[in-house]
Amino acid sequence: MIVDSDKVKKLIPQKEPFVMVDELLTYTEEHLKSRFRVASNNIFVEDNHFVESGIIEHMAQSVALHTGYHFFLKNKPAPIGYIGSIKSVIINRLPKTGESLETKVDIIQEFMGVTLVNIEVFCKNEIIAKSQMKTVLAK
Repeated sequence: MIVDSDKVKKLIPQKEPFVMVDELLTYTEEHLKSRFRVASNNIFVEDNHFVESGIIEHMAQSVALHTGYHFFLKNKPAPIGYIGSIKSVIINRLPKTGESLETKVDIIQEFMGVTLVNIEVFCKNEIIAKSQMKTVLAK
């Protein structure tokens, strides 16, 4: 568990104001749970709501956090990665500023820098979004 956002920022390649994860709650090689509190000054906030593109970026950064922590355990720097594809995204509601997202990442498959994941985003114990995506590490 890493709840110091400055330490979390060292595990992902994104920099402010484009950081969409605050805490690493749990980690295994196949799973990760992250947390993100939606601040009113976030670049993806419109009309006091965290918009769809922000939720998708938060999902991708949760995957990046999994990869970054895996590399940290090996004493290597966090790699740069990209969203390779999004098979599906369902967003049931937009969180409001001040709300916290807890996101569960399940690794389905990882091969040669391509990771296939299922992602569920919870807010107040309610699933507000889910997705299946592939991320790709830069060479």
